[in-house]
Amino acid sequence: MSGAVGGGGGSSCGGAAAAASCSSAGSPYAAAAGGGAGVAGRLPARVLEHIFSYLEMNDLMRCSLVCWHWNNILSDENSEVWRSLCSRALTDEALRSDILCNLLTYKAKLKSYQHALSSHDCSRNVYVKKNGFTLHRNPIAQSTDGARGKIGFLEGRHAWEIWWEGPLGTVAVIGIATKRASLQCQGYVALLGSDDQSWGWNLVDNNLLHNGEVNGNFPQCNNAPKYQIGERIRVILDMDDKTLAFERGFEFLGIAFRGLPKACLFPAVSAVYGNTEVTMVYLGKPLDG
Repeated sequence: MSGAVGGGGGSSCGGAAAAASCSSAGSPYAAAAGGGAGVAGRLPARVLEHIFSYLEMNDLMRCSLVCWHWNNILSDENSEVWRSLCSRALTDEALRSDILCNLLTYKAKLKSYQHALSSHDCSRNVYVKKNGFTLHRNPIAQSTDGARGKIGFLEGRHAWEIWWEGPLGTVAVIGIATKRASLQCQGYVALLGSDDQSWGWNLVDNNLLHNGEVNGNFPQCNNAPKYQIGERIRVILDMDDKTLAFERGFEFLGIAFRGLPKACLFPAVSAVYGNTEVTMVYLGKPLDG
């Protein structure tokens, strides 16, 4: 089985992550800190924490690259800095519910919000609820509708949880997709996995789907149990080994897909049932054990 921590597992192909990884060389933050030797570099931790608490995520990531002193202050993922940013970025509903119960730090919760299902990269028949993590599908007849995560991955290892909070209907697929994969089609079909740009696991009949074909049953065991509403499925994407695997609870179900392409791959879902809801929470880098 594998757990997960809030830290990232490699390069992402999204604006927020790309901005956060930029070099501090020549930046105003580096100039202000004097490479750690200036006045700003010698400010007391409490003063810096107060200043940092007004900054946004991308600014904080840049600040952590300025000098050891600033990096050390920002390394506490449950500090007032991250708590303040978390309270501004996330809704009370998300923070008080059990949606983020497996994330133990404020910084991990923020990273999960950055990687959540996108309200802009989805079918017109779905929307992301105010909690920022749950997708709601409107009751539109004869339509299959999907959504991608805000950030895709080019390398590293990444884990996220997905669970249905309503009926599955005839098709309910979780997996990954490139930016080229379609997010809406007519009829009730397994949209995720219907082309060569997506890979999916249909929770209704336990079929693996890619390029419009069934790639066998999953998990590969006799009388595999069917998905139960509210059950959290952990998805593990390894862009270094080019594999996609799944866990149910803390049971590792096995590798579902191998030989994934060297392309930016996004968490994705597709659904058909009216008013059903799907929640996705990014966990970070999986820890084997």
